[in-house]
Amino acid sequence: MMKISLRRLGLAAVASGALALAVAGTAAASTHGGYQFRTLNDTRDLTFNQLLGINNSGVIAGYFGSGAKGHPNQGYQLFPAYGHGNYANENFPGSRQTQVTGLNDLGVTVGFWSTQNKASMVNDNFGFYSVDGQYHNVNFPTGDNASPQVDQLLGVNDHDVAVGFYTNGQGGNRGYTYNIRTRSFTRVLVPDAPSGEAGPSLTATAINNYGDVAGFYAKSSSQTDAFLRLHSGRFITLAVPGASMTQAFGVNDRDEVVGAYTTGSGNNAATHGFTWRPGYGFRTVDDPHGQGSTTINGVNDAGDLVGFYTDSAGNTDGMLALP
Repeated sequence: MMKISLRRLGLAAVASGALALAVAGTAAASTHGGYQFRTLNDTRDLTFNQLLGINNSGVIAGYFGSGAKGHPNQGYQLFPAYGHGNYANENFPGSRQTQVTGLNDLGVTVGFWSTQNKASMVNDNFGFYSVDGQYHNVNFPTGDNASPQVDQLLGVNDHDVAVGFYTNGQGGNRGYTYNIRTRSFTRVLVPDAPSGEAGPSLTATAINNYGDVAGFYAKSSSQTDAFLRLHSGRFITLAVPGASMTQAFGVNDRDEVVGAYTTGSGNNAATHGFTWRPGYGFRTVDDPHGQGSTTINGVNDAGDLVGFYTDSAGNTDGMLALP
């Protein structure tokens, strides 16, 4: 994905990632497991791209650059038909780094930005949304921030309700929704869990047009599970059997949830993408070019998926998968 130097959903918190050789900016499509996969990389950096959201018009949110010192995250939108001329820069004014993490069908984008690009990759993060080219800061109102501050918006629906999280002074993530129209915040909580500092770390990552929120939380000190909180208040825990970590990063209006899960540990650890649908359960979705590391970050109502994978050269490549 998220801690200070964290990867959210594969999302580097304006940090992280090892680099290697370059691959083609747009690879030929290949079919695997019922999906047609296509690699999409901005040619300004063929070593590190992550695709984080896709709307119903097929517009994709993402960024290039690993976040290592001298290799800052740079946000973009990618428009169909996904050629090299269809990448549009999107960076918070005056920022050192920006990630565009989500977008709706009405032209609103969300993400986070940083003033820093440190060698340690422990950088400050501030949430933002953009409407008609106008950028606005969004940071949860608290006196208990991590140092440096970490605040990120990760998704937004067509009613202009965004979701995200901040990290508190104890290192725990606190998920929330933010209503752009009313400028109001609401915490996303695990039902019946302890409150305050004792509450489980939780990251809200996506929201659909019905107000259903997806994300992940610390079930225990060794177990991270995904969740889908319905607008009715029902809280559904999602855990791939045998996985030590299940993280949800996207949800569409059919309550199809997407994300990644981890199996094994140490050198034997592997990350796999997944989809989950009510009544159908989990389905593993791995890019055929990936080397044991695929993450699904976004899904639209047609079931189109975006994310990224690690290739044989060690590069992080943007991925589009069409059903």
